Amino acid sequence: MKKLFGLGILAAAVLGSATATTALAEEGRFMVRVRAVSLEPANDSDAIPGLGVPSDAIQVEDRVIPEIDFTYFLTKNIAAELVLTYPQKHDVSLSGTKIGTFKHLPPTLTLQYHFQPDAQFRPYVGAGINYTRLSSVNLAVPGVGELDLENDSIGGALQAGFDVKLNQNWFFNVDIKKVWIKSDVTLKATGAKVSAVNVDPVLLGVGVGYRF
Repeated sequence: MKKLFGLGILAAAVLGSATATTALAEEGRFMVRVRAVSLEPANDSDAIPGLGVPSDAIQVEDRVIPEIDFTYFLTKNIAAELVLTYPQKHDVSLSGTKIGTFKHLPPTLTLQYHFQPDAQFRPYVGAGINYTRLSSVNLAVPGVGELDLENDSIGGALQAGFDVKLNQNWFFNVDIKKVWIKSDVTLKATGAKVSAVNVDPVLLGVGVGYRF
């Protein structure tokens, strides 16, 4: 009886796994999404006492950026997502006065859990890591000189969103992410640190996805 019971459990597990694999294969393991994303930085910066600059005076502009992501479903519930865009240019202001621009390229990789993978409404959460490459820094403060930013930033990323199935392949998507991006601000001439900026943006995206 015990052997028969054990064989029954094994058979059920194999059948369940085969069914899940078949369902996953029918819908496809890959999804590509395209989103319009509103990027809203936290703009948390250190004070610069020697210049009379208060905390949070360094501001990076809000803006809307394009985003594309590639998702691979490891199982029906678990997926990995790589989020990409091209280098984005941002204005920077100090106490309301523009002091220059910089570009950032922020690829993000997350591991997601999809709660209702077979439903029409499919919510998910995710967590992962962000790597941001800062470039084309063109910042200067009158009386102080040219400023520079660290080239690289590595931080965490949290994510939540949902897909709505429109037909066999197409989905409507809403996604929100919190990404941690930090950079030291230095004097270009000497390399001396004058402040630190936590950009830490919230990214709210709306778009469509194609699964295959």
